[in-house]
Amino acid sequence: MRKRNLIITGLVGVVLAAAAVWLLKPSAGSDAVTTEASVPAALTVQATVPKVETWPVEVQASGWLAPWAEAVIASELGGERIVAVNVEVGDTVKAGDVLAELSRESIENSIAELEATLESARAALETATGDAERARKLSGGGSISQQEVASYLSTERQAQASVTVAEAQLATKKLSLANTRIVAVSDGVVSEVSAALGQVVSQGQELFRLIRDSRIEWQAEVPVFQLRGIETGTKVVIPSPFGDVGGTVRRVSTEASQTNGRVLVYVDPIPPEGVPMPKTGILVTGSFIVDETEAVTLPATAITLQDGFSYVFVIQSGEATTVLRERVETGRRRGDRVEILGDFAKDAQVVVSGGAFLSDGSVVKVVEGQE
Repeated sequence: MRKRNLIITGLVGVVLAAAAVWLLKPSAGSDAVTTEASVPAALTVQATVPKVETWPVEVQASGWLAPWAEAVIASELGGERIVAVNVEVGDTVKAGDVLAELSRESIENSIAELEATLESARAALETATGDAERARKLSGGGSISQQEVASYLSTERQAQASVTVAEAQLATKKLSLANTRIVAVSDGVVSEVSAALGQVVSQGQELFRLIRDSRIEWQAEVPVFQLRGIETGTKVVIPSPFGDVGGTVRRVSTEASQTNGRVLVYVDPIPPEGVPMPKTGILVTGSFIVDETEAVTLPATAITLQDGFSYVFVIQSGEATTVLRERVETGRRRGDRVEILGDFAKDAQVVVSGGAFLSDGSVVKVVEGQE
């Protein structure tokens, strides 16, 4: 009986071992799955080739927008009250426009007094002239002494001098009356107003400032080592919220600043039609166009930044389409394109989108992309 139980136990063990071997044996289907999983999936990308374009060589600089020239308008009278202020900051005026008016009553009264004084002086002159003429006629007959003749002639001269003085005083007062109207000395834009209604002005007190002829200039500060190529007539581009403003260099300062070593370059902005002149007092950055050269360019989306360097992914053909990560040096930028420096192949197919998900050697599927 014991022998029979041992035989049965051995047969069961054999059967279990065979079953285990059969279960652990890999099937043909699992081999296929493993092989298929070992092949990486291809990422879909777009590709383009570089463009060779003619781009300007630019020198960038920053500086302030300031008036080309200012006109200071002051009162030529003292002690008069401002009775009208006709302009505000930002108003455009023409030469001769009345900006403010001063009180006139006291000056008009003085003019009336001086006109009366002048009439009295002219009347005295007429009398003195008549007496002098008679004295001249009688001086040869002995009926009047030479001393009396001299007295009449002297009185005539004094009367003539009194008339001249009265005329000059009257002209001065009339000029003062004209100066009660504060006028613009040139065309321009009002940049400052210090005149206030009711204010009593002093002679020579500044009341207004004008930007002459509404002209402003860009005072760009350029390092000395970047001055090469910048001269009178050099073209300039100044960005603004309303669009790029063109311009030309009017003059280059003959000396550098002792504080920062930069040279002031004065630029006349020329905004295109429909674009307003930029405002003064703004610090802006613009570009001097000093030359034009060929540039090999790619879309900005083709450049991938990693570890502080710029890379592009170049398509490699073979049994599978893969990419080669290539480090590049970038240069100028215009719009959405970037210049690639060095000996970059002009016929290279470069991944233009999807590069952020790639690594060197990634398998890709190229679809139609940018030209």
